[in-house]
Amino acid sequence: MKTKMAYIWKLMVITLLTVGFNGYVQADDVTLKSVAQEYDAEALKADGAVYGTVTYTYSDDTTETIDAEFSTDDAGAISFAEITPGIFTANNVWMMLATALVFIMHLGFASLEAGLTRAKNTVNILFKNTAIPAIGLLTYWICGFNIAYPGDFNGYFGFAGFGLESVDSADNTIGYASAGYTYWTDFLFQGMFAATAATIVSGAVAGRVKLGTFLIFSTIYVALCYPIVVSWQWGGGFLSEGGFYDFAGSTLVHSVGGWGALVCAIILGARKGKYVDGKSKAIPGHSLPLATIGVFLLWLGWFGFNGGSVLSADPAATSYVITTTSLAAAAGIITAMFTSWIVQKHPDLTMILNGCLAGLVGITAGPDVVTVMEAVIIGGISGIIVVFSVLFIDQVLKVDDPVGAISVHLVCGIWGTLATGIFGDPEVVSLGAQVKGIIATAVFCVPFAGILFFLLKVTLGVRVEDEEEVRGLDISEHGQEAYGGFQIFSNQ
Repeated sequence: MKTKMAYIWKLMVITLLTVGFNGYVQADDVTLKSVAQEYDAEALKADGAVYGTVTYTYSDDTTETIDAEFSTDDAGAISFAEITPGIFTANNVWMMLATALVFIMHLGFASLEAGLTRAKNTVNILFKNTAIPAIGLLTYWICGFNIAYPGDFNGYFGFAGFGLESVDSADNTIGYASAGYTYWTDFLFQGMFAATAATIVSGAVAGRVKLGTFLIFSTIYVALCYPIVVSWQWGGGFLSEGGFYDFAGSTLVHSVGGWGALVCAIILGARKGKYVDGKSKAIPGHSLPLATIGVFLLWLGWFGFNGGSVLSADPAATSYVITTTSLAAAAGIITAMFTSWIVQKHPDLTMILNGCLAGLVGITAGPDVVTVMEAVIIGGISGIIVVFSVLFIDQVLKVDDPVGAISVHLVCGIWGTLATGIFGDPEVVSLGAQVKGIIATAVFCVPFAGILFFLLKVTLGVRVEDEEEVRGLDISEHGQEAYGGFQIFSNQ
């Protein structure tokens, strides 16, 4: 993009020099008198690129204004390129496609969670993962979007009002979001992200949580906790001002969900039969093919999750981010494979599936500010971390997490955020700012989730009865079976 804009800038300069230094271009007796550029200099300095306008004034006092993107090169020289309606359309179409890819991730989460848990709970898991995107979108429409992006606020909490703009007032012009997308695309893309936080919690409490209680928790967590944390960074809050960097949400999305998952799993307790005489007993999932399909859907969806977070269809930026994202996932698979082979004495499919997701979560904080080699390192270390984390949380902490959600999203989300500070461009991100962001997120999310889930526990109850758990949530909660005639009644 910078190379293209520099070429256009040089072409303009050559054209002006060709006709002389008097600042006039001859064209049917009408000459160019002046060129005025309008853009936010502070934003340009901070971001390296910003939307603005260029106004040409001619000798007959007529003017022509074009939309343009201003950028700076390594030497600090400022150039601009016109943003045409075609570029705007291409950007918006890509962002809508990225939104669709993030939407598909919810099918991936549903498949993965169902596959890694017992067959007798499949309907329950599919029900939750169908309700979650709906809850995410509706709560984001009601209040979440305007909490996450409140405009000018104190940096900690702001609210721009309930609901969305009207059809007439919504900004769908090139001027919105530097010509990256329209107001409606912005809402849909961000709404898909919001639902992910609740999906992460779903996996950690699978097999024993009351459906109604979980849905209430998810609604409040997505409506308030998630957008407040988002506002601190993406909404221009105190983390953003302090230099924190989280490109697509290793902390803002995955760790927010991970902290909620950890707190809820602790309060809820383990599944029956999980810990016998103080020792962890494996409760295998019923369908590893389904879990594998889920991971591949998630990997595909991450092209939109990270690639869409470029917030335009910039060819160089989107292709680079998707490349570093995929390489990190691949590295996570390979290192998780060798780690589980050595530690567990056999190559564990569930570990390499989580190794893939660990690499994806790890790279999400900074796929645009690390080199290709650094992306491989970040993903590879994520794959190692997730194996040891799953074993430690299960066997030492004795926190029952059926799908490894806490290890993948919280632990590797923290690692990815730190790794961005370690490997990223020091002019863009610092390790100190990353640590501050991690701590701030934990300090807010842990008590929020803890108080909310505890209140639900003492009022409505959070756990199904033992008999219902053994029988399976499909029958006890829904009166249905996922596999008619093949219901499994035992948790052994």
